Amino acid sequence: MPGRGRALAVLSLCLLNVFAVAAGLAVVKLTPDRRLSPQPPSVAARDLVRIAPSAAAIPAAEPGSGRPPDPSALAGRLSALIGGPQAKINAVVVDAETRRPLYELRAGQPATPASTTKLATSVAALASAGPAHRITTRVVRGTGDGIILVGGGDPTLTALPSRPGAGHPPYASLADLARQTAAALKASGASQVRVDYDVSAYQGPRKAASWKPNYLPDGELAPVSALTVDEGRVAPSDPSRKTRVSDPPSAATRQFARLLSKNGVTAKAGRSTVAQKEAVQLGAVQSPPLSALVEHLLTDSDNDVAEAVARQVAIKLGRPATFADAAQAVRQVLAGLGVAEGVSVNDGSGLSPLNRISPIALARIVSLAAGGDHPNLRPVISGLPIAGFSGTLSPPRYTVAASQAGAGTVRAKTGTLAGVSTLAGLAYDADGRLLAFAFMAGDGKGPVDPGKLDQLAAAVATCGCG
Repeated sequence: MPGRGRALAVLSLCLLNVFAVAAGLAVVKLTPDRRLSPQPPSVAARDLVRIAPSAAAIPAAEPGSGRPPDPSALAGRLSALIGGPQAKINAVVVDAETRRPLYELRAGQPATPASTTKLATSVAALASAGPAHRITTRVVRGTGDGIILVGGGDPTLTALPSRPGAGHPPYASLADLARQTAAALKASGASQVRVDYDVSAYQGPRKAASWKPNYLPDGELAPVSALTVDEGRVAPSDPSRKTRVSDPPSAATRQFARLLSKNGVTAKAGRSTVAQKEAVQLGAVQSPPLSALVEHLLTDSDNDVAEAVARQVAIKLGRPATFADAAQAVRQVLAGLGVAEGVSVNDGSGLSPLNRISPIALARIVSLAAGGDHPNLRPVISGLPIAGFSGTLSPPRYTVAASQAGAGTVRAKTGTLAGVSTLAGLAYDADGRLLAFAFMAGDGKGPVDPGKLDQLAAAVATCGCG
């Protein structure tokens, strides 16, 4: 690429990667700092400041000063990499400003989206509940000597001590909730209690019927519940251990009872119940804002957070917080935004092999979030992994010769299931035009190469096709 063109492209990229720097702020990250070396200037600047702005403070991604690429020239680049119409790849590239398709290969044909489903979940959650929405975990009075730990569905509730400089807003602390509760109980003269729990915020089964049997045993996520501590991990302080507890609410209640005892109130774990609406509150803690939850679930493709966020959509729309109702609520919100066509989902995380989303639907969802009409959707864009540098696009992706030109330039959500690989996101091309893309490979019946999708995204980013 000519030096001048590359400089313009990098300058344009900075407008996307450093939303908050342009406004004197930076978007908060829910995940710890990643010490990457080297980093593109845009990423390094973005990671220097950890102040959470309001969604309205984050400007829209600029469409860029360049002309949209010539469709035939772009097609020549991509077709050579895809390998012809018989290749098991569905693809689309659209102008992010106009949403006009520039390249299409079975673009309207629904395919298994895997974790790119999280784009639909995130947009629906931000549009319905809003980026400032927080999820509350409470303790209220029960009957007799009982108190009730009431789960609201916070996926980040933790029993671990806080870590200064963790790079994310404070998580809701079970220890803090125990201290609040113990102080309130002591003030009322209570010294011994039974801790029951209320998980009625969620209904239905704790796993989707379409999930593969190995997902829970392998620790892909915990059984979905309105009350879970540290995502139900058996050893939350050891990231290498993925094993989850079989009954998250019971485990959380036992932990809470132990913490109460440490704070001078003798406590034992009780049973499942439903708190009365007028019950006296003894303590409460809240999750980080939804904007931070969305950024995290997209950057690290967190299945637990995605399922919790999907249920917040159902709750906001007055539906039961079940798998089916959450999926229907997501599509209902997308329909209101005009981007539901081609979207059919069964869960919030994308683990279901029955989910179907078309490439054009994914590209339209990304374009909507990048545009200026819905500033509350901006965390979807700031949460997209940066090619070769963050989240699920960290090395070794975008480190080989065939795709490394996209490193630091492409921002995209990945998706991986057996026999399926997907990639949907944004890139400025060599002429400085912002383009949205979606590449979906595989039919679930054979091996797929995610590196091929990285090559396609890199080809979009380096195309001087205007």
